[in-house]
Amino acid sequence: MRPLRAILLTLGVLATLMGLLWIGQGLGYIHWPASSFMLDQRVWADYGAGLAVAGLLMLLVARRLPRR
Repeated sequence: MRPLRAILLTLGVLATLMGLLWIGQGLGYIHWPASSFMLDQRVWADYGAGLAVAGLLMLLVARRLPRR
């Protein structure tokens, strides 16, 4: 189970961070990159929220797996 735990932790962290970036871009708080089509588009904030929740769920599942 060790490789599965490491994969879930890595994917969970990456998904959560990417979701937070999408939320920031969609709400207009983060303007990077300047030419992004996602800036000030509310739908991307919604997608980001879903991705961040999925990432947090992966982290929760990974933490519940046995460490051995």
